[in-house]
Amino acid sequence: MLGLGRTGASGSNGSGDYVISFSAASQMRIRAEDKSSPRHIEVLGNEAMSPLFLAVIEATEEAVYNSLLRATTITGRGHTVEALPLERTREILKKYGAIK
Repeated sequence: MLGLGRTGASGSNGSGDYVISFSAASQMRIRAEDKSSPRHIEVLGNEAMSPLFLAVIEATEEAVYNSLLRATTITGRGHTVEALPLERTREILKKYGAIK
């Protein structure tokens, strides 16, 4: 969500945006035979998560820009969707100081 926000997108009630998290750590798996057994889990402190959050935000932002700037014009089922005109886009970004 934050990576999308950096690109100008916003989320709201009903926007269809979802945030999903998961863990692949073996300590988090509950095996059928272990359901009633206590488990001991190592957990990172909140401050250790910030670099991970930043990496995900930056990767999402980059993916949005790549999808916009590397897209090609496509036609399907009688509809054509034009790719961004890159030279015009570059002119606009320069005009407003987004790039040099």
